[in-house]
Amino acid sequence: MYRQKQQKQPKQKQRRQKRGMRLTVAAVLVLVPLAAACGSEKADGGSGSVGADKPVTGVRWSIDSVTVNGTTHKAPDAARVRIDDSGEAVGSTGCNTFSARAAVDGERVRLSDAVFTEKACDKTPIDFEKSLGRTLTAGALTTDTTGERLTLTTSDGDTVRLSRQPDASLYGTKWTVTAPGQKGRTHLTFDRDAETVAGRLPCNHVNARATVSDGHITLGAPSTTRMMCEGSLMDAEKRMLRFFDGRADYRIDHETLTLTSEYGTTVRAVAGQ
Repeated sequence: MYRQKQQKQPKQKQRRQKRGMRLTVAAVLVLVPLAAACGSEKADGGSGSVGADKPVTGVRWSIDSVTVNGTTHKAPDAARVRIDDSGEAVGSTGCNTFSARAAVDGERVRLSDAVFTEKACDKTPIDFEKSLGRTLTAGALTTDTTGERLTLTTSDGDTVRLSRQPDASLYGTKWTVTAPGQKGRTHLTFDRDAETVAGRLPCNHVNARATVSDGHITLGAPSTTRMMCEGSLMDAEKRMLRFFDGRADYRIDHETLTLTSEYGTTVRAVAGQ
């Protein structure tokens, strides 16, 4: 019946259908990196953890490998995923970045609503991404946590293995301040031995004393270069300079640094960007 209907359609419509089919197939292949959102998150009242005191959400997982039909594909070092309690899963296969929704139902995880990038990278084997995609989009995945490791298993016995990544270090990390819509970027690096912080504001370079103790950082008066930039950059720089010559509470959550000034102003920075 389907073939008879298709024959009656105009050739132009048939061509559009074929293009749509090709796009759908391409999306499925690109979904491979997206499926790396293999942790679990709270959804529909589900729990964000599997087993007692073994959280899956709120953890930055490193993707170690995927095994399909007895063949194991090692993941690139940068492959990772984090499932937030807010219901968003984000990560990278080492090449493509992705976001998705993931529901936890008891000891099972299921992905949905995938959004992904589509890039080809020499250092990320396509076989790894394809295998990862087929495994993680195969339906409900059984979870097993042992120590710092998480294993996701399909009904056919294919597996994805992950391990918990430690929080980034305050010291020696290049922290990039994130400010949506703001021109210019602020980079800061803390030095433990020298008890200083140095970096680049939206316009000028900056350095100052930085004493860290009991969850807060006391910053000294900043020393900056004297360049002049356009107004929006100078305004952003002035806002950032308000964190200096005072105390700020800090918290590190995996690769995110949150600074809260004594006046209640908050900025966030991410590691390694």
